[in-house]
Amino acid sequence: YFAKLWVERKSQPRKFDFISLLAHDPETSDMIENPMEFLGNLILLIVGGNDTTRNSISGGVLQLNKFPDEWEKLKSKPELIPNMVSEIIRYQTPLGHMRRTALEDVEFQGKQIKKGDRVVMWYISGNRDEEVIEDPDSFKIDRNNARRHVSFGFGI
Repeated sequence: YFAKLWVERKSQPRKFDFISLLAHDPETSDMIENPMEFLGNLILLIVGGNDTTRNSISGGVLQLNKFPDEWEKLKSKPELIPNMVSEIIRYQTPLGHMRRTALEDVEFQGKQIKKGDRVVMWYISGNRDEEVIEDPDSFKIDRNNARRHVSFGFGI
């Protein structure tokens, strides 16, 4: 189905949907030639957008129920919604971890990482780092630095 959709979108002017954007971008236009890469990216887009959103929404509802003072604060100050979303993503951390493969040898905080080594980033740990987040185990919808979360990674 997706291969047929790719060919169809590639033969038409570019539209604003994932398949069309991938098919027309010079960096990804040959992705269809590697079926595992092609399907892997599509699955990541579909599952990633679904899981993280669903986990954030349900986690936010849970936290607002567990912390009724924060719910009252939100009702009295709805302008806190954008900051609350960041705090939900930080506190809930919808994606627990991500594995990467080192592309080159590097030393990080006194540890040697060799090219080809697999490294796991635990986002939940970064989001509860007391050196960055004051009182990290508390859910505060008006937290000053709520956007400093690493729920989806950081940097390249």
